[in-house]
Amino acid sequence: MSEDEQNRSAGPPPEPGPDPEPGSPAAQTMPTLWPMTTTAGEAEPGAPAGPPPQGRVRRYRAAFRGWRRSRPFWGGLLVLLGGGEILLTYRAPFGLVVHFGLYGLAGFLVPALLAVLGLLILFDPQHRVFYAVLAVLASLGTWLTSNLGGFIVGMLLGLVGGSLAFGWQYGEKPARKRRRVRARATG
Repeated sequence: MSEDEQNRSAGPPPEPGPDPEPGSPAAQTMPTLWPMTTTAGEAEPGAPAGPPPQGRVRRYRAAFRGWRRSRPFWGGLLVLLGGGEILLTYRAPFGLVVHFGLYGLAGFLVPALLAVLGLLILFDPQHRVFYAVLAVLASLGTWLTSNLGGFIVGMLLGLVGGSLAFGWQYGEKPARKRRRVRARATG
């Protein structure tokens, strides 16, 4: 009977306990999370399978990049940041507040609507045009309702983000850029 067969027939592995102290015999026999390799680049026998952490991070970044490119990411993010900035400046100390706006409730509702529109632009890109137009209108509305649009910064973030979301298109690159890419590839 081989050593592997003896280990399998020994029963289920023991329940994990507290981590052993470094340098102790128990720490030396603990399995590692990533495969150990020899100097020839081969995995050691009995080493657990799985990608190293760099490969996992690379996959996550590639997945996020694909998700980000399939929607008006920067437009939605700017609209969300604009709404958040206006909400935070509305809570500023009284000495900094220029005015409270038409009504106290509208000063909270319009920037909250702007933040929600930023999330909708990010997570529902099919209706981006409608959300972008509402975001631009809500950003302009914050001029009257919320400290001059969050001291103008939040209003500008909402306007630029709404404009970016409105102009975003999903699909192939424009023809001019495709020619450059082909020229480099054939190069």
